[in-house]
Amino acid sequence: MSGHSKFANIKHKKEKNDAAKGKIFTIIGREIAVAVKEGGPDPSNNFKLAQVIQKAKANNVPNDTIERGIKKAAGDTDGVNYQVNTYEGYGPSGVAIIVETLTDNANRTASDVRAAFTKGGGNVGTPGCVSYMFDRKGQIIIDREECDLSADELFMIVAEAGADDISEEEDSIEILTSPEAFEEVSRALEAENIPSVSAEITMIPQNYVDLADETAVKGMRRILDNLDDSDDVQNVYHNWNEPEED
Repeated sequence: MSGHSKFANIKHKKEKNDAAKGKIFTIIGREIAVAVKEGGPDPSNNFKLAQVIQKAKANNVPNDTIERGIKKAAGDTDGVNYQVNTYEGYGPSGVAIIVETLTDNANRTASDVRAAFTKGGGNVGTPGCVSYMFDRKGQIIIDREECDLSADELFMIVAEAGADDISEEEDSIEILTSPEAFEEVSRALEAENIPSVSAEITMIPQNYVDLADETAVKGMRRILDNLDDSDDVQNVYHNWNEPEED
């Protein structure tokens, strides 16, 4: 981990997303459409959809908006087909960046992603150029105030379900799993009525990079801001040891 509170980072991102609800509704609407198309409209039988619904609620998407999205996706057999594309590249000072997109126009998305990198002094590389620096993991974050169990007690529950590791900070507990064990661990927590702040398959850097140069910091922030402005961008992973903002 970066040494910063992951929960604080999540709250910061959530607040930022809340300020741009139109973008969040668009992103989650697309994720709902893909999840329903792949596994059906019943979240009890479609784990991917259940996770998207959890993400939607964490971002304050109204229940009726979620339900409308599911119904629309279930009845829209000839609707838009979204394509998943991943881009890899470098930010200032060689910071590794992975961008996951969900789009109905791959040419537009590729152009937007390349422009975001270029404007911040970075560049898009070839597939696989930085992904080897990351581990694909299931990551579950629990708010310490929402869980009465100790980290050791919690680990006993999730380890039996297949979790790899657990770590505790002042305000949060992080559980890591393999992608294959993620669903089982998530369901084990659900069975114990333990809520999570965030639960997702993510890319975790093996090492982090510090940026001491102010120009590099500004360039990196510009890349991230430009990527965040694109509705087609679903997730951005990087190994910059980003300082917490005041």
